[in-house]
Amino acid sequence: MSVTAIVDYGVGNLFSLRSSVKALEGEALVTGNPEDIHKADRILLPGVGAFGDAIAKLRNTGLVPVLEKEIAAGKPLMGICLGMQLLFEKSHEYGEHAGLGWLPGEVKSLAEALKIAGEDSLKVPHMGWNSLTYTDTPSPLLKDIPEGSFVYFVHSFYATGCEDSLRAWAPYGVSVPAVVEKNNVFGCQFHPEKSGSVGLKILDAFLKL
Repeated sequence: MSVTAIVDYGVGNLFSLRSSVKALEGEALVTGNPEDIHKADRILLPGVGAFGDAIAKLRNTGLVPVLEKEIAAGKPLMGICLGMQLLFEKSHEYGEHAGLGWLPGEVKSLAEALKIAGEDSLKVPHMGWNSLTYTDTPSPLLKDIPEGSFVYFVHSFYATGCEDSLRAWAPYGVSVPAVVEKNNVFGCQFHPEKSGSVGLKILDAFLKL
């Protein structure tokens, strides 16, 4: 049975994610051990909370070069929620913080974007179910998911400048990047483990990569 490593760096909804992988009859290992990550067939990078705190904790584990080596070897990795935001070059959440730089783009305030767009009556965080609109470039994560399907979001910041990796977005006053992808690096702004049958299908597609 193939193994999915769920990176444990002190931030993230680890155990509900593990339960979802197990529900799909996959083997999930919550770990911060480099050898476990190396032996795994794919990697999930979860995350909740503030960008600066999360990226500092991840760097302090010493796992960033481990993950970079696995990505370079072709192993699939998917960031979820804040884990997706960490994949980009920088974030402007409470200051400016360098990200992992594995995808081009920056993370900016959703509230400020809504204000500029004249949509500041919308609540932040963007919390709840929202629909997916696809770009012209298909993603293997979405191959069995009809466009317009609903998934569950909880976030106050969003990715910008990521047009080349964008595969799906959600409408919320502005276009919120929902699924990004570059080679074997994937990201979901929403929580697939909280998105019912649609989320499980997206996770299942990742487990089959």
